[in-house]
Amino acid sequence: MMNREGRATAPTAQDSEGAVATFTGNRGLDIEEPLIFEVGSTEVTGVDIDLPEAPENRLGTLAREQGIGLPGLSEPEAMRHYVRLSRKNYAIDLGIYPLGSCTMKHNPRLNEKAVRLAGFGDIHPLQPESTVQGALELIDTLAHWLKTLTGLPAVAMSPKAGAHGELCGMMAIRAALEARGEPRSIVLVPESAHGTNPATAAYLGYKVVSVPAREDGTVDPEAVKERLSEDVAAIMLTNPNTCGLFEPDVREIAEAVHEVGAYFYCDGANFNAIMGRTRPGDLGVDAMHINLHKTFSTPHGGGGPGAGPVVLSEALAPFAPLPFVVHDEDGFRLVESLDDDAAGEAFGRMTAFHGQMGMFVRALAYMMSHGADGLRQAAEDAVLNANYVRACLKDTFSLPYNHDRPCMHEVLFDDSFLKGTGVSTLDFAKAMIDEGFHPMTVYFPLVVHGAMLIEPTESESKASLDQFVATLRRLADAARDGNTERFTGAPRYTPVGRLDETRAARHPILRWTPEQNASQAAE
Repeated sequence: MMNREGRATAPTAQDSEGAVATFTGNRGLDIEEPLIFEVGSTEVTGVDIDLPEAPENRLGTLAREQGIGLPGLSEPEAMRHYVRLSRKNYAIDLGIYPLGSCTMKHNPRLNEKAVRLAGFGDIHPLQPESTVQGALELIDTLAHWLKTLTGLPAVAMSPKAGAHGELCGMMAIRAALEARGEPRSIVLVPESAHGTNPATAAYLGYKVVSVPAREDGTVDPEAVKERLSEDVAAIMLTNPNTCGLFEPDVREIAEAVHEVGAYFYCDGANFNAIMGRTRPGDLGVDAMHINLHKTFSTPHGGGGPGAGPVVLSEALAPFAPLPFVVHDEDGFRLVESLDDDAAGEAFGRMTAFHGQMGMFVRALAYMMSHGADGLRQAAEDAVLNANYVRACLKDTFSLPYNHDRPCMHEVLFDDSFLKGTGVSTLDFAKAMIDEGFHPMTVYFPLVVHGAMLIEPTESESKASLDQFVATLRRLADAARDGNTERFTGAPRYTPVGRLDETRAARHPILRWTPEQNASQAAE
């Protein structure tokens, strides 16, 4: 063990104030990293091979006339570049990620080992079915687990994300209504639903009618009934909702929707809160997407591959999209064509192939390693952790809706506790970064002013939650004590300071442009 006596082992506030700029721009071992185009030169190459003979040009006028300008780096240079970039990421493997979105809980490494098995990792979607019977059996087994967990008889496996699943479920609803000769025009969406719900309905041409939240943050069945008519195609309701609350009247709402011949779409992005405790099919749900990349831990950060299978009721099952897996006396096979008798009244195809195989393997590995009781406990622990955070902070932060009702897997605060401090929700979130914590979801859901939505997940220990809670309490105290600069100047200890987020969102620069071309473009 190193001897720490007589000297500080971490920089002090005085050290930061007296710090001088370095010659390199680096700070300690935190190395400034330029773009790879700025590291390497187009005049060199890391690969030493003979130039191939020029092939016959079959591109005509589309053939490239100039070099592609790729930078040349040696293997060590390329490796160091990407390793340094990776060190700038904040990830769940580094600390708590209370964002309330995908990839915010631990992904067991067992899942990664399973997905890299040659039988899964090396297959191609165009292989003959006879050579991928194991993969098709895995899809069929995963579908069985999803149907069992939700209490619904059918599932479309091909959607590749939650919003993609919403689109799939609503297209099945539209197909079912058209088959009945009842094309309808309205979709009801409660205020407490996910923001993608009204977007999905509008994308399909439906008029979106909002249902306001009542004072406790849930959906009032009477408000739904007032808006129901024979023009309503469906309601899209999120349960548990975006306020972190389980909808207590969901069965009454489902019955009212069915009475007018409409369908009940449930946003299942928060299924990880009720998995093993509640079956959506028993609540009257007709269609619901499940984010495999959230509920069953498969990694989805940075826009990586997701998977959003959609479970369907008996009424909607015939309209599920192609392709899907069937099992008969000849083994497993994919139904790929509307001409196949098994295709029923499928509304068509949404994806080129049959889904994200890697996500399927990870999700099933998670399911089988946990078992039914383990999945139930995962949901219970997620709810327990959220309520622990809620209990620890409710005397310091402000809870909307003024009730003592427990939350589900996420706890929602508003910004009332910051009133008069000169500190905003965004300032508070930026100060958390300086403390080494990824901020929670802020300003969502929109039904709460200055929302702070914390989802700790089931994979955080009490020790990590205590450290997180203690930091938030001290920051709240600092805001109330008038230490405004601590917040408005944050973050201070990141490679770049606070960005103009509006400009970054509305005028993103997503492509590197060489300086020479940039100056020519300016001229």
